[in-house]
Amino acid sequence: MILRFEKYQGTGNDFIIVDNRDQSLHTLTEETIQLLCDRHRGIGADGFMLLQEKEGYDFEMKYFNADGKEGSLCGNGGRCITLFAKKAGIDKDQFNFLAIDGPHEAHIRTNNYVALRMKDVNQIQQQKDDFIVNTGSPHLIRFARGLQQLDVVKEGRAVRFSKAFAEEGINVNFIELEKNEESLQIRTYERGVENETLSCGTGATAAALVCYHHENGFNNVVVKTRGGNLQIEYNRIATHQFNNIWLCGPAHFVFEGTIDLSTVSHE
Repeated sequence: MILRFEKYQGTGNDFIIVDNRDQSLHTLTEETIQLLCDRHRGIGADGFMLLQEKEGYDFEMKYFNADGKEGSLCGNGGRCITLFAKKAGIDKDQFNFLAIDGPHEAHIRTNNYVALRMKDVNQIQQQKDDFIVNTGSPHLIRFARGLQQLDVVKEGRAVRFSKAFAEEGINVNFIELEKNEESLQIRTYERGVENETLSCGTGATAAALVCYHHENGFNNVVVKTRGGNLQIEYNRIATHQFNNIWLCGPAHFVFEGTIDLSTVSHE
């Protein structure tokens, strides 16, 4: 079978996207998706997405991690598939689509800057010095000094496979506030990829909520990932309660192509 795909990236978080509105890809296996995402034997990506028809919505986003398993919400993926949808013929700049965690709204602004509305957050758990936040995907936030020298894979893997999180997994984010305390640097170990990625949108969102700078009302936090800057806009309405949350940043088409699925192999 010949698979037509496009590759997109949002602040270095990269994805293979396929238009599946004809429902032709209903038999893709975990192994096939793993191989497609393999950077040495396949196309290479942090995740794989299908654009699908969904009554009442502009489209449905179906997301798979690089390990081939269906994943929770991917924020940068949501921004990238929005651009893909427009290029695929859904000719508009404001979209309503369905993801695994429910409905989302997305706006394409100028210069491929895409804003994605995230679900409201009504709980932040604190465990000693760490914070647990679910922004469509589960995240642990940990403050770190000397962030750029940190062994994120080693430290992140130790948390992700610890007794508390081994079964379901968790994304592990290490953050460092900048001097102005209105922006922060972040590095993320992602479950499903089982490695550090250049950017994680749901992780950046979680970190921005933990690091609010206005007690109540509108917040705008710049989150500096290794792949570029993201902007998180939201309202803090009470302790651990946030709404009108927007993940904003650039998204870009990289290339398109075809691949013969019969040739994709671990060998």
